[in-house]
Amino acid sequence: MKDSRPLYKMFSSVTPSYDLINRLFSGRQDERWRKKAARIILEDEPQCVMDLCTGTGDLAMHIAGIAKAGVEITGFDYSRPMLDIAERKAQKFQAGRIGFILGDAADMPFTDGYFGAIGIAFAFRNLTYRNTDSQKFLAEIYRVLRPGGRFVIVESSQPANRLLRFLFHTYTKTMVYYLGSWISGNKTAYRYLANSVIDYFTPGKVTVLLQKSGFAEVRHIPLMGGVAAIHVAIKK
Repeated sequence: MKDSRPLYKMFSSVTPSYDLINRLFSGRQDERWRKKAARIILEDEPQCVMDLCTGTGDLAMHIAGIAKAGVEITGFDYSRPMLDIAERKAQKFQAGRIGFILGDAADMPFTDGYFGAIGIAFAFRNLTYRNTDSQKFLAEIYRVLRPGGRFVIVESSQPANRLLRFLFHTYTKTMVYYLGSWISGNKTAYRYLANSVIDYFTPGKVTVLLQKSGFAEVRHIPLMGGVAAIHVAIKK
């Protein structure tokens, strides 16, 4: 069941401050990165697109803002509080073409090869960082993506430059953890966030993870010196 997932209660509890904290700690760069990812997702003109783990719907709305008429856009998440905000935001920004669906990423209600492209923004880490269900999630993503379709990931990363990596980790351990805890009132959530960002995989390890799951032509695009990255993987 979705509410038995380890991170379910944590993410549902930080919903009211989620967008504010994302913008604050990235200097609004997260929005630029989502826009770039949306363009990559739509490059091959897929007819059905999913924003997996959509949260409050930001990536889905960027896709809706540039997709051609007739493209089916689905925002999928297991948190009802997050989807409630996503639906309100979509109405506000007149992005009514997005269909938001509540469900479990390890058991999605779609036929094999349903989506021409799948995007995920700052949630792939949650599916794969010390997550015992990691292979289930990856197998399910692979299943619902059509052959030749793109899986586009926007996620925190590890800068290759040692000094930049040290500064990034220090910023995450201090500013992100302490201010995030204060704003949200949830120390546990932002302790997890800080630790998972600091300890997360290098781009090379993400590439290997995707290749072992069956994806081909895996590449990554460093963002802001490598503190984040866009990974693009093609289903064989």
